[in-house]
Amino acid sequence: MNDYRGVQLFQASLLDFPWLQHGFSTRLGGVSEGVYATLNLGFRVGDLPERVAVNRKRLAEVLGYDPERAVAGQQVHGDEVALVTAREAGAGALEPETALPATDGLVTSTPGLALAAFFADCVPVVLADTRRRAVGIAHAGWRGTLKLITGKALARMSMAFNTNPAECVAVLGPAIGPCCYTVGGQVAEAFLPWGDRVVRRDGGVWRVDLWEANRRVLVAAGVPRGSIGVVKVCTACHPELMFSHRRDGGKTGRMAAVAAIRSKEL
Repeated sequence: MNDYRGVQLFQASLLDFPWLQHGFSTRLGGVSEGVYATLNLGFRVGDLPERVAVNRKRLAEVLGYDPERAVAGQQVHGDEVALVTAREAGAGALEPETALPATDGLVTSTPGLALAAFFADCVPVVLADTRRRAVGIAHAGWRGTLKLITGKALARMSMAFNTNPAECVAVLGPAIGPCCYTVGGQVAEAFLPWGDRVVRRDGGVWRVDLWEANRRVLVAAGVPRGSIGVVKVCTACHPELMFSHRRDGGKTGRMAAVAAIRSKEL
């Protein structure tokens, strides 16, 4: 974990390219208070919008992108993936009403646009085409995982940029781990075909490993196993560090995964 003037982020060595900015935020380093303390980045959770805007600007400052050119989708646990160009710059960045409707995945090859996904248990996934310098981001809860959102983001990159998954790297960010993610029978049944490494019965309850499920989606799409990384930090296990919708009964903030192609290389 890296500390940028109090803003603490996870960053992955797999994504350490001079042309790429990325980060998975924690709850630390912002101005929000109470259950949203302190770096809440979600507008639609009950926090004061002016504080959320300050927090988003603070994250942009430490990562080095223009907060007014970030792009976010209105996440609905679906499988819609949007191609983002300069026309979408700023959509959902500082005003939630402008977010791209019903969108859980974003892809771009335009420098200077920061793609953002927000989470508080779901798996954030960052994709990078190392040859064509394109990036993608996906928000994968259990519904999005079953709908193969990460694979569809890769497919969208292939259509838009001629991306070859074999030349991509992917990192799965912090999420609720199988240690804490218990599900009901209907959800467990939907995952049963994925095998016991994804879903298992333990102590009378069903547990799902969303990291493993999304890793398998990426492998099936053609991303080499060695090019997939996982930030195995369970959001529910670390109240001092992470927001968790499940742990906090829905009254909590949101973290962000961000990926951007630099306007100028380092």
